[in-house]
Amino acid sequence: MTHPPPRAVAAATIRARLPLARRVAVLDDDPTGTQTVRDVPVLTRWTVDDVAWALAQDSAGFFVLTNTRSLDPADAAARTREVASACLAAAERAGVEIAFASRSDSTLRGHFPLETDVLAEVCAAHHQPIDAILLIPSYVDAGRVTIDTVHWIRTPTGRVPVGQSEFARDATFGYTSSHLGDWVAERTAGRIRREAVRTLTLGDIRSGDDECLAERLVDAAGPTTGANRQPVVWAVDAECDDDLRTVALAVLRAESAGRRFLYRVGPSFVRARLGQQAAPPLSLAQVRTVSSGRFPDPTDTSTVGSTGTAGLVVVGSHVDLTTRQLDRLRQRVSATHVVLDVPRLLGIDRDEHIADTAAAVARGLADGLVVLSTSRAVVRADTPAAGLAIARRVSAAVSRTVRAVLAHRRPAFLVAKGGITSADLATDAVGIDRAWVRGCLLPGIVSLWEPVGLPGPALPYVVFAGNVGDDDALADVVDRLSRAVATPGVRS
Repeated sequence: MTHPPPRAVAAATIRARLPLARRVAVLDDDPTGTQTVRDVPVLTRWTVDDVAWALAQDSAGFFVLTNTRSLDPADAAARTREVASACLAAAERAGVEIAFASRSDSTLRGHFPLETDVLAEVCAAHHQPIDAILLIPSYVDAGRVTIDTVHWIRTPTGRVPVGQSEFARDATFGYTSSHLGDWVAERTAGRIRREAVRTLTLGDIRSGDDECLAERLVDAAGPTTGANRQPVVWAVDAECDDDLRTVALAVLRAESAGRRFLYRVGPSFVRARLGQQAAPPLSLAQVRTVSSGRFPDPTDTSTVGSTGTAGLVVVGSHVDLTTRQLDRLRQRVSATHVVLDVPRLLGIDRDEHIADTAAAVARGLADGLVVLSTSRAVVRADTPAAGLAIARRVSAAVSRTVRAVLAHRRPAFLVAKGGITSADLATDAVGIDRAWVRGCLLPGIVSLWEPVGLPGPALPYVVFAGNVGDDDALADVVDRLSRAVATPGVRS
């Protein structure tokens, strides 16, 4: 089907409306939602004081890493409720209003509709009922787009419907549908029928004007039963950033008219809603600025070894793309490779294996770059719950290993490959509570975090999703980081 060309909407047009708009609290089910933005606060802890710190920063929004994709449904619901309540309490204290974005995977994996159900319940309990859920999974930088309500992903051989991809066969969050209306019906077990899902297609987005789109969203309130408003679901197309900014502008207009939306989104809509445009990757000089540390602690008495120029790459993701990237890294970059054997991590000698592996990594860092990866063979489980339990157990072992390494030697940088891996390492190994997302290392993908207030030498933390980039992406990132930290005063 032929569509009209995109309507140009400048990021500055969005920014002009932000002073009067609601601040955006992005609940991120793993850290990879930060890939498309820069200079935005991120929290891995969610006390009211932590959220108040984020709201006090000069930013249109902030991220809270919930890591719910690694949790079972009951724990994911409890954590979402806790985070949302803290955000609303902090917003009330600060005298501001917030809008919630439930950021999840652009390949449709995650706890839907559970997380949006919980957020809607919490908002209703705070007398802020939700009118509609905007389902916008597009991640244009990574080639995940929605056209005529069908979600597509880019592969080396071209676009394919997401339901035919390896991600649809996920052991925990698998599905079959590529049409978002069918996907909603599938994920809600028929509670929301395909025909009940409203759509904003490319034709709607590109042919109308801002006011017409906003009017459609203003009319988006679902049916009311007693005092309980049931949010409707809108499936929203997007093929480029201009499409997303067009939608964001309409959303801001509708919100200024009093409507309340939940955004269930991939990374790209967050960038549009925050008034940012796609930025080039950070320069080597900018990376080095982060590695030098902007938040030194003058009272630090840490005995951790001084930072050299050797980085640590930790690979936990098991998707085929990550394995290809790991193979290419081995071919291109000289490094010590250490493997955590997954069957041993699930066996009786788990503790011994972790200790031995940590010692090997620490020794390797004395000589240069170290790549720590889990063994590539996937251990299958009988049920999704059992599969998630295995993933959590393995990820916990990876975190224990890295934590033991950091107790003895601080690398020049740490790359975490995989969503769950990067979340667990940030919180359980590195101890990041607050950070700034400084930008990306490849166009629109792979974010660099600058932790706030960590003891010891600065540690640039790189969040690298398992399902993004080409086969050379991991090697490209490692090469870029290694050059930045090894070359004082670099300007390129």
